[in-house]
Amino acid sequence: MVPEKASLTARVIGRVQGVGFRYFTERVAEEIGLAGYVMNRSDGSVEVMAEGERSTLEQLLEQLKQGPSGARVERVEESWGPYTGRFMSFSVRFGR
Repeated sequence: MVPEKASLTARVIGRVQGVGFRYFTERVAEEIGLAGYVMNRSDGSVEVMAEGERSTLEQLLEQLKQGPSGARVERVEESWGPYTGRFMSFSVRFGR
């Protein structure tokens, strides 16, 4: 069976800025082989866009719900879509 590929967009809400959340997310995504990005949003949340095998994306989602030790994740809003292949690696983006 061919693994199902997908894309995941997640918005992580809580105390997630200024606690190393983006670098935590980047490390986890790179370790499990996902591509995409993570960035802070102006509303205080963190946005994650990742692509890869759905089972691997689900692993990332579980890690996002925990966060690094200094974070306090209140909730994660997730949406799933088709795999596009537009990302070559995983990166931390700045802006918004």
